[in-house]
Amino acid sequence: MKDFISVAQLDENRFYQIYEIFKDYRERYRNGQTKFDDLRGYSVLLPFFENSTRTRTSFELAGKILGADTINISGSSSSVKKGETLYDTIKTLEAMQSDFIVMRHYMSGASHIVAKKVKSRVINAGDGTNEHPSQAVLDAITILEEKGKIDGLKIAIIGDILHSRVARSQIKLFHMLGAEITLCGPQTMLPRHMEQFEIDFITTDVNDALKDKDVAVFLRIQLERQKKVFFSTLNEYSIKYGLNQERIHLLKEDAIIMHPGPVNRGVEIQSELVYGSRTVILEQVENGLFTRMAIYKFLLNQ
Repeated sequence: MKDFISVAQLDENRFYQIYEIFKDYRERYRNGQTKFDDLRGYSVLLPFFENSTRTRTSFELAGKILGADTINISGSSSSVKKGETLYDTIKTLEAMQSDFIVMRHYMSGASHIVAKKVKSRVINAGDGTNEHPSQAVLDAITILEEKGKIDGLKIAIIGDILHSRVARSQIKLFHMLGAEITLCGPQTMLPRHMEQFEIDFITTDVNDALKDKDVAVFLRIQLERQKKVFFSTLNEYSIKYGLNQERIHLLKEDAIIMHPGPVNRGVEIQSELVYGSRTVILEQVENGLFTRMAIYKFLLNQ
């Protein structure tokens, strides 16, 4: 396993290996060790051809904490804006001879193409509407930390499933770890060929989706990927599918609420609930740092 392109590369053993590395780094960091030498002498390129705050920052910070030299390449300042093809970008990255390439691209499958062409270890930081594997891993770890298990839990994933690479990675990983999965969203925002997804229930009724769930994952409405109208207004979407004070009581009393961010306040989640006692959104962000440190180390050990 030279690269980490899809959660399909993980089995339970590999996932729990990453989790053990995560726990080790977090414990040592919280005990005051804020610098490590695990990637001393290694280089990390971060070519991001789509906007990102959490993912790029945590991968960059994770690399620096582990001692690596990190180099950011943003899409707005890259030669892609001048018409450079993905093939030429690959050849350029290969010539730089970096040890890791952490890549986000607007084209589904881009990271897979790059991984086949370069000797560097490639980490998929999001490719089109395909996958976002590190987000799914950090979300699974957050659930483990909060609930003590994943096997047997009832998880609802709600929102723009059609355009969500996060949802695609979560579905694969959560199912592999034994969770029962319910998908919910407007009919227009559910993928057409649902049989390819390993899910237990599908509904367009958010109240039904939330009832007696252990975990509720709300997804951002990805307006930047929508080429046509999928719902009337954001206000209508919020009324029909947003989390509010009434719907939160449909969940189990000890249920947790998640969101990969950024949150459209008042759309997916009522503003006053975003950082409420039931949400673990900030925990997801913190866990993202140690998860990405663990992914670097895991690939280095392969």
